[in-house]
Amino acid sequence: MAFSTWLAFFAAAWAISFAPGPGALCSMASGLKYGYRQGFWTIFGLQAGIICQLIIVAVGVGALLATSEIAFAVVKWTGAAYLVYLGVRQFRTDAAPVAVAAKPREQAHPIREQLLHGYLVNITNPKGTMFLLAVVPQFLDVGRPLALQYTLIGATLCFTDLVAMSCYTSLASRILGLLRSPGHIRWLNRCFGSVFILAGTALAAFSRTSD
Repeated sequence: MAFSTWLAFFAAAWAISFAPGPGALCSMASGLKYGYRQGFWTIFGLQAGIICQLIIVAVGVGALLATSEIAFAVVKWTGAAYLVYLGVRQFRTDAAPVAVAAKPREQAHPIREQLLHGYLVNITNPKGTMFLLAVVPQFLDVGRPLALQYTLIGATLCFTDLVAMSCYTSLASRILGLLRSPGHIRWLNRCFGSVFILAGTALAAFSRTSD
């Protein structure tokens, strides 16, 4: 991959990463509930999901999603159901963030579950896989080793997404720091939960022909 080509992808990666979507919602919900330092583990889970999506595209499974209605539908509905599940869970969290934020970090939410949440949000989003399948090949030089190029693309995308999701998480954690009323936090949780449910509904309505 030529340096100029990488620069073009680097610029595109910033736009991709900061575009609002399930990952941004997940990061903000995590930052709101656990604060920035603890919520950061969700971001690592999101990056693991991106890497897996890129691997799927690299090995050609992405092409299966592009051509098989059944495979696409299974992934799409799984992702939609998971987003709705997260929405319902966030909606019913009530004022728990106050108690969690006041605890020592070692007693905070299990890291494994946060990593899994972030991973599942990205890996069950077929729109993200389809997007990578459409965009990534445009930046590949077939005359050069593809594995190295995919590694560079993955590292670049993970870097920009890490920064973007960190911003979303930090923004939400600052909002948490300004709140003192459990009623306010309960209201925010229900807002985030509703947005997750809407995102799941939107994903369920997504189809290749709609793009």
